[in-house]
Amino acid sequence: MGIHKQLGVANAINASGTATPLGVSRSSPAVAAAVAAALPEFFVMEELADLASASIAKATGAEAGAVVHCTAAATTIAIAAAMAGTDPARVAALPDTTCLPNQVVLPAGHAVDYGQSNLQAVRLAGAQVVLAGSAERCSPDDLAEALASPDVACLSLVSSRLVQPGEPVDLAEAVRAAHRRGVPAIIDGAAQFPRIGELLATGADAVLISGQKYLGSPTAGLVVGAREFVAAVRAQNSGIGRGMKPTKEAIVGVLAALDEWQAADHDAWIATEAAKVEAFARKASGLPGIEARLWPDPAGLPVTRAVLTVDDPAGLAARLRAGDPPIYVMVRPDSLVLELVSLTDDEVTTILDRLVD
Repeated sequence: MGIHKQLGVANAINASGTATPLGVSRSSPAVAAAVAAALPEFFVMEELADLASASIAKATGAEAGAVVHCTAAATTIAIAAAMAGTDPARVAALPDTTCLPNQVVLPAGHAVDYGQSNLQAVRLAGAQVVLAGSAERCSPDDLAEALASPDVACLSLVSSRLVQPGEPVDLAEAVRAAHRRGVPAIIDGAAQFPRIGELLATGADAVLISGQKYLGSPTAGLVVGAREFVAAVRAQNSGIGRGMKPTKEAIVGVLAALDEWQAADHDAWIATEAAKVEAFARKASGLPGIEARLWPDPAGLPVTRAVLTVDDPAGLAARLRAGDPPIYVMVRPDSLVLELVSLTDDEVTTILDRLVD
């Protein structure tokens, strides 16, 4: 009997991407085995954290890394690190930022909601958000003006398909602008682990990544970047980071997932996923009432999704969810968007069969 039947819950087909409400992603048998092996054991957690830092550095080319509870937690902890550094008194005082630089500059179009507003994640550290430019455009002058205040603690940027459409912010230039003002720059690239090298190449002090999305670890946030900044992130475990700490099984799962990532043929994975979605779109286009096209990830993630234009997207999505097994997709006003990463061939066939029905 499968775990879903044991628990009496639905075994959903997740075609909506790495979505937290659906458990995000699937871990491999090797990662699951590593997690299971860790659960009955004790660890010196600082030793495990040191090992994780070395493993993250090796896999990404960064100087250091830290594991926290999730990427939302990583945002809050990274902002705390930018304000308090490793000073024990400052770490203990947060979220009281009296006498500390506490402004976080964020391009207005990078204010996103992933189930929680990232503005709230920043404010949880005790910081104030300063939005630069407009949702449509944040020019270098807009950014420079916002960064000019002596109360600025850091610059926060987002690399995601959730960023508002409009003129994109040059991440590398934005990082340079922050460094000219003597403040660190943080990039939230939660779903962008396959692009970690590209994001680190911007010169950002820290890149925040979700372990449980395309890396396939248990729930974990990775803070990847400069050694000094990562040390400040780890120092928050004695402060507000205490409630956002990683578990032993999460760190061990991250280690196993990083090992798999380094051993994998990434070009083959990209080709296989592209072929899967192309075949699906071709078959879906042959169904009455459906027009299908491919949608490459707007942030540059090597993942392509299928967009199905239909007459009643919300109604069709509801019928897909109501079936057995329930099928979850992304819903737009005029279309459905499906991501097929991690789905088996049988699950893809089930989606097509249900669309026929």
